[in-house]
Amino acid sequence: MRPDELTELLRRQPFTAFRMHLTTGQTYEIRHPELLWVHRQSADIAMDPDPKTGVIDRTERVSLLHIVRIEVVEPASQSSKGNGQG
Repeated sequence: MRPDELTELLRRQPFTAFRMHLTTGQTYEIRHPELLWVHRQSADIAMDPDPKTGVIDRTERVSLLHIVRIEVVEPASQSSKGNGQG
């Protein structure tokens, strides 16, 4: 995936949560635009932010080359699966 494609997803108004699928089979849900930082060849994903303070516990870096698919994530209240997990 190109960095500008990922940045465009983060800048959409209103923001729509999405799930990134990697070549490894791993997935990451991005539920807020401030929880993903896009670089030229990689992206840093904020992991386990504290719901009260927003303080991030850790980050994970993924190569943009490994992002193979993006899917929109329905808001939890509209999810037919209950917990929003696919």
